[in-house]
Amino acid sequence: MRPLSRRAFGALTLSAIAAAAAAVAAQTQPQAQLVKLTVKKFEYSPERVTVRKGIPVVIEITSLDRIHGFKLPDFNLRTDVIPGEVARVSFTPSEEGEFPYLCDVFCGDGHENVTGTLVVKA
Repeated sequence: MRPLSRRAFGALTLSAIAAAAAAVAAQTQPQAQLVKLTVKKFEYSPERVTVRKGIPVVIEITSLDRIHGFKLPDFNLRTDVIPGEVARVSFTPSEEGEFPYLCDVFCGDGHENVTGTLVVKA
């Protein structure tokens, strides 16, 4: 077997260092918080969700009856929620507090009650 040249040894060493750094970075990044919501005339369930500040969040929303909207204005998030599909929005909350979410697609009398609260804690 032929010995490695200096150049090949250097490239191999750099590759090993890069792979180790990527593995460490993957372990130190926080796991995303998964929030599952359902929406129907005339409610979100759950109506109150708590997440952690600085930790990525993925919200999955499913409609149980018709087209709805999901809007979380304080984080500039918005999506349509179509029956039979899972709508997803992702973000990382940067401030603590209570933030309303709501349906922004008119769904009949009682539409104004299709709301909830996202609570962000430290």
